[in-house]
Amino acid sequence: MKIFRKRWILVLFSVIFIATIALTGCGQSAQPEEDNDAEGTNKPENKELILATTTSTQDSGLLDELIPIFEEKTGYMVKVVAVGTGKALAMGEEGNADVLLVHAPASEKELEEKGAVVNRQLVMHNDFIIVGPKDDPAGIKDAESAADALKIISEKKALFVSRGDDSGTHKKELGIWKNAGIEEPEGDWYLSAGQGMGATLDIASEKAGYCITDRATYLAKLDDLELEILYEGDPDLLNIYHVMQTNPEYVEKTNADAAKMINVEGGKAFVEFMVDPETQKVIEDFGKDKFGQPLFFPDAGKDEDSIGK
Repeated sequence: MKIFRKRWILVLFSVIFIATIALTGCGQSAQPEEDNDAEGTNKPENKELILATTTSTQDSGLLDELIPIFEEKTGYMVKVVAVGTGKALAMGEEGNADVLLVHAPASEKELEEKGAVVNRQLVMHNDFIIVGPKDDPAGIKDAESAADALKIISEKKALFVSRGDDSGTHKKELGIWKNAGIEEPEGDWYLSAGQGMGATLDIASEKAGYCITDRATYLAKLDDLELEILYEGDPDLLNIYHVMQTNPEYVEKTNADAAKMINVEGGKAFVEFMVDPETQKVIEDFGKDKFGQPLFFPDAGKDEDSIGK
């Protein structure tokens, strides 16, 4: 009887022990798994990413298409600062942005050579066009080149509205003026707006003036403008975009605190996203459904010298 009682007690303890282990195991399996994103990769420790870019990528609607995809894939939250390319490049140099998407190759190369930006990659291109009133008061439709078109506008003193904001578009415009033999256009006929591309087009439309614009922003705003494409197709009007990361080692020389805040991994992730084949396909198709033509042409992996030829 004593032996039976001892065995019963041992059995009871065994049952309790096994039940405890089972419950513990169930409790562990019920715990939520590590918070992952939709792609199955761990979400980044530093989720905030600052993108400094030209207004054309925002005004055209391209970023509205791309940013949600990037955020969903990577877990980063992007703050877009859309300014002129000159200001965007300055933000990178000063460490006030993590990654840049801009379109002023000559200025970009200067920054790259200084070591202020790294991992510079070719993304896409479109072109600049010269737009103006339908009746073309200066008569630039038959101009021999973009420089010739601007020269005619200056000679006729027809109103020309410039962005005047050190953007990639403004830099391109000034380069064409120089090709036309005009270092600094000035006079009552030349209006410097100091605005982004969309706002500059609005001013040109309201005042019946001429303007140089990227094709994407013009098409995106076409329904609200009283402007027509009057000159296009000059190789000098090619508009090339690159993406690049801010270099914290460069920024540290002048601002150690800013350098520590740079999201290196986030910047790298955005560069990789922009040149990824899936993203390039989105860029290739963007605008076709609404405008019957793409607003940008994907170029990742291409020889830049071959673009536009």
